This record gives sequence, C-alpha cells and structure tokens, in this order.
Amino acid sequence: MRLCPSYLSFILYNPIRKVLTNRDRVLEESGITGTSTVLEVGAGNGFLTEAIAQRAKKVYALELQAGMVRKLRKRMKPFGDKVDIILADIAAYDIRSGFADVVLMYYSFHEISNQSGAAGKIGMAIKPGGILSIYEPAIEVKEAGMQKAIGMFESIGFTKEVVRDGRFTRFARLRKKR
Repeated sequence: MRLCPSYLSFILYNPIRKVLTNRDRVLEESGITGTSTVLEVGAGNGFLTEAIAQRAKKVYALELQAGMVRKLRKRMKPFGDKVDIILADIAAYDIRSGFADVVLMYYSFHEISNQSGAAGKIGMAIKPGGILSIYEPAIEVKEAGMQKAIGMFESIGFTKEVVRDGRFTRFARLRKKR
C-alpha cells in the first residue's frame, strides 16, 4: 500500500491543486446533489470533502490514517454534524447496509491493500440504484488496473455508465443494479 503520509498532506490540499481540479465537475459527474448521502472513501485531509459537504445533505468521510483524520476534523468543523469522520480501513469496517446514494473514491482505490474486501463493503453501503464514482491517477493506475477495478464492481452487481481516460485522471461511474 502506497499511502500519502499525513506529513505531506499539504500536497493534497493546496491552491495549485484547487485551480487544476474542477471539484464541481467531480461532484456533478458523481451525481452528488443537495439530497445525497455520500460516503467518501479515502477522504485524506478534506480536499474533496469540503466541496462535498457544501453540496450534499450528509457526508461520511472515511480515512485510514490518524494524521489525516486530525487535519480533516479541523477542516470540517464549520460543517458540524453534516460530516461524520470515520477512522477505519474500508475493507475491515462494519458498514451499514444501503445508506449511501453515492460512494466517491478520488485517487484512493489504488491505495487500498484489500481491494476485493473494500469492493464488497462499498457494494453493501450503496443503495440499489446508487452511484459509485472512481477517480484514479493515470500515472499510477494504468488502463488495465482501472479495468480490473471496474470488473471487480461489475462482478458484485454494478453497471458501467461512464468510463473516461484523461491525461492525468482515469474516471469510471458505475450504478448499483436495482
């Protein structure tokens, strides 16, 4: 597992990244609306969590590293009870079934050591008809790796809606079958 250590979290949340990443587009592509309950897997220090919280009804921000969670808690204070922060490994977390309208993973799925276990938990968390949105860095996740991740979710009841390969980012949106 190649995690970005929390002492380097300034790389994840900085003015240049804010300019280069269209967070509104990410939320729109992911189907996040004002009525959405969102599970963000790999929330880091809140780069996307902040934007999700501004748009969604409720956010569950799941993060594996305690150092990132400390930074995330500080950044999410203005949102109060709208954001629940969970320190856990998604593959081992005792997740509630069918609570999320959207699960968003932004540059995080490739860092999960037990991807099949994580996929099972994510599949449980999403409501029938709900959306799974996966963004991965093209430099680290080759096309075959992205197809493997998509296939993992298709095998547990998801259907591909959109797949896009960009210069910097690979993206897939899948929908859980009803």
